Amino acid sequence: MAEENKKEEEKKGEKQTPKDNIVTTKHSAKIGGRTLKYTVTTGTMVLKEEVTDKDGEVEKPRAQIFFTAYTLDGVKDNTKRPITFSFNGGPGSSSVWLHLGVLGPRRVVLTEEGEMPKPPFNLTNNEFSILDETDLVFIDPMSTGFSRPVEGEKSGDFHTFNKDIASVGDFIRLYTTRYNRWLSPKFLAGESYGTTRAAGLSGYLADRHGMLLNGLMLISAVLDFTTLDFNHNNDLPYVLFVPGYTATAWYHGKIDKKIPLKTWLKESEEFALGEYAAALMKDGALTKEERRKVAEKLARLTGISVEFIERGNLRIHTFHFFKELLRDRNRTVGRLDSRYTGIDRLGVTESFEYDPLFAQVNGPYTAAFNDYIRSELKFETDTIYEILSEKVWMQWSYAYFQNQYVNVAETLRAAMTFNKYLKVFVANGYYDLGTPYFATEYTFNHLALDESLRKNISMGYYEAGHMMYVHMPSLKQMKKDLSKFIKDAS
Repeated sequence: MAEENKKEEEKKGEKQTPKDNIVTTKHSAKIGGRTLKYTVTTGTMVLKEEVTDKDGEVEKPRAQIFFTAYTLDGVKDNTKRPITFSFNGGPGSSSVWLHLGVLGPRRVVLTEEGEMPKPPFNLTNNEFSILDETDLVFIDPMSTGFSRPVEGEKSGDFHTFNKDIASVGDFIRLYTTRYNRWLSPKFLAGESYGTTRAAGLSGYLADRHGMLLNGLMLISAVLDFTTLDFNHNNDLPYVLFVPGYTATAWYHGKIDKKIPLKTWLKESEEFALGEYAAALMKDGALTKEERRKVAEKLARLTGISVEFIERGNLRIHTFHFFKELLRDRNRTVGRLDSRYTGIDRLGVTESFEYDPLFAQVNGPYTAAFNDYIRSELKFETDTIYEILSEKVWMQWSYAYFQNQYVNVAETLRAAMTFNKYLKVFVANGYYDLGTPYFATEYTFNHLALDESLRKNISMGYYEAGHMMYVHMPSLKQMKKDLSKFIKDAS
């Protein structure tokens, strides 16, 4: 008996080999006017890496990556059936937002305008899912969702620009191999930093695995961080955010709503790229009269007072705008969707205390996913599902871009050049002040893509924000836009 106990203790002390933990369930839903039967495969897949040890090159388990895959039943030829790999951004965000907000066959219930209903929350069938056009695989990058390093590995090793792209790319290669999808038309769908990841993957998948894509769906895109980083030595964001400020001021009645939004935006865009950009270039060389004239025009287009603009040296920092626009109403406007307003404890602070959009969606999405994964998809675990990890965001390393802004636009240009069939669709929200539409347009206008390939880029615009799909009219339009894009690119 003592010997048996000793062996049992030794067994417990041994390092256990990590294994896949995957479950499969069958479902049906009405999408695009048809009742579709589909299979959901969800769980964690062990990701291995080649390392060198005393025995030479060996494969070592490094991570357990969580995913949820939806595949249409009854498909006889997978070479004709597209597959889309999807993820959100952060860095540090799970894939739940695209999964249960727009792409998947189940959708979190919000109000028509995208506000939080009274708790408790619910899921409903998503008649606007794109499952009728493509199979879907939602990937949670390391330390998000249920994805974790295996025993003995460090999660921080994955929290870098390069390692993130490599691990997600290697998972896509592994899934594609195991489920026999190498000959299927392949797409990536990313939101926010997920668009940065998608652009990086367009190069990594081709270079490392020889995997060429049919299309990228970039939702609220950021490829060049120069367009977003407000610094004393970078005037570009001050210029590119102006049309977004104009849209926000129009929505909240701070400028004349009798004039259509698109009329305002045309004037704002022309001013931003013309007189305003020239003024910021001259800066201290402006006369008092020139400075005042620019301030008055900027005030007219943004709803911010001339005096505030002059005190800011003609520059409106985005965090100042969130607080200042509705200060007289004791309200703030949102960063991710400036239609939403928040209430701060004090009306005299420099920046808002919280983003109003996140306050509306965090609770419903968290509750809905945690119930869905267990009650409908039958995946059981006591691990916390990390919806959005601030820890990951705080420790993220961009060392690859030392002494320069993060920029994957060139990676995308090269991928589109080497693969002339690669198409890109970009979804933009007019009220997105996290990744403004005008900054995205600037990035693509400076892509230096050959004229023969420019037709491969298309854009959609929605009267909502960063997560434009929480707004029902925008969700309906996105369904049409994404379906058309997938058909054209396949």
